Amino acid sequence: MKKTLSLLLFMLFAGVFVLAGCSGGEEEASGETGDGDKLKIVAAHNQTSPENPYQVGMEAFKETAESADANIEVEVHAGTLGTSESELVEKLKLGAADVVLVSPGFMSKTGIEEIDLFAIPYVFENYDHWESVVDGEVGETMAETINEKSNNDFKLLGYWSAGVRHYYGKKPLESMADLEGMKYRTQTSGAVANYWEETGAVPTSVAWGELYQGLQQGVVDAAENSYPYFVQQNHHKTDNGKYITETGHDYTTRFLLINGKKFENYSDEQKQAIMDAAEASVEKERAEVNEQEEAYKQQAIDDGAEVNEIDREPFMELAEPIQDTRAEEIGVTDLLKKIREMK
Repeated sequence: MKKTLSLLLFMLFAGVFVLAGCSGGEEEASGETGDGDKLKIVAAHNQTSPENPYQVGMEAFKETAESADANIEVEVHAGTLGTSESELVEKLKLGAADVVLVSPGFMSKTGIEEIDLFAIPYVFENYDHWESVVDGEVGETMAETINEKSNNDFKLLGYWSAGVRHYYGKKPLESMADLEGMKYRTQTSGAVANYWEETGAVPTSVAWGELYQGLQQGVVDAAENSYPYFVQQNHHKTDNGKYITETGHDYTTRFLLINGKKFENYSDEQKQAIMDAAEASVEKERAEVNEQEEAYKQQAIDDGAEVNEIDREPFMELAEPIQDTRAEEIGVTDLLKKIREMK
């Protein structure tokens, strides 16, 4: 009887020690393998095509950030968090997104009017001119303005390109007079709208995701964008999109933004990894845009679109006083002067 009781007590205490050991082992393993300290970055843009330069740039951001020794995971969303920039910026402010891509036209609506300077037609002479501006003193000044006027909601990580924008519509342009009365999908307020109104066109608002249908059904007579963007969406295959005139009115700027307040709370290693990832994304995205410009122009021609050139001088002359007026209104006359001096 005593032996049986002793055996039972031994087995009971042994079981307690085994359970305690297992419990301690699981707790220790969780501390070693868990990802509680991993920084998850949600990066989003509004384009849905997997071939779009935005997606290529974001994938470069993800690859570089995750390869750094900073315990970062990047989740890329291509239009799945919203196809409008207003949605993306709202998510950036609320913390539902960490890195987003937006245009000057939308940024100016957030109260940072100085950004409008980069969107006025014919501010930039060519791609090299654009790159020297955004990568130089003017670009640095604009980045500081974005951060200060947003109260650190927005921190600029880099300038992306969206190519050079051209007209495409129901008829080719032989002169500015051909725009008279044309329902033209572009910004409907601000300096950009003012410019196209001066040409005789009627700026008309259509969401990007609805533009193919808008061109097809005659909601608009024409639109404007760069080859990779409108050709990937097959706008050139509609009756109101198959005539392309190379107006070259905008060497397009896009802003890669992160929430500055959240960025400040990252570790030094994570901050450096994110800045390195941003630099890699800028290089990759710009290169991709340049490659796709010619490729998608040729695809448009192969698909039956007609491309013509036009004398841009009258368009450029029309733009100058609008540039001057808008620069004075938003307090960036000195920046406009520097941009012109860099041509």
